Amino acid sequence: MPKLLMRWNIKPGKEAEYFEYVLKEFAPGISKLGLQLTESWYTVYGEGPQILSGAEAESDTAMEMALEDEAWERLTEKLKEYVTDFGYKV
Repeated sequence: MPKLLMRWNIKPGKEAEYFEYVLKEFAPGISKLGLQLTESWYTVYGEGPQILSGAEAESDTAMEMALEDEAWERLTEKLKEYVTDFGYKV
C-alpha cells in the first residue's frame, strides 16, 4: 500500500480556523478521494514540521488518481490559507 506523508506548520493566529477546516473539510475530503488517514502528529517542542500526517491508498493507481483529482488541489489550496511550508511525498 502506498503511503502519503504530509507536513506543514500552522500560521500563528489561525489555529482555531485550521482545526475547524481540518476536521470538517480536509479529513473528510481526503477520505472521499479514497485515502485512509492513518496518523497525525503534532510537534510541541523541537525542530521540524509542526504537523506530520499520513494516509494510505489501496494501490499506486488509487494514490495517483487521488493526487491528480481537482478535489485534492482544492483541499490543499484551502489548507494553505491556514498553514505554511506545506509539502508531501508518496
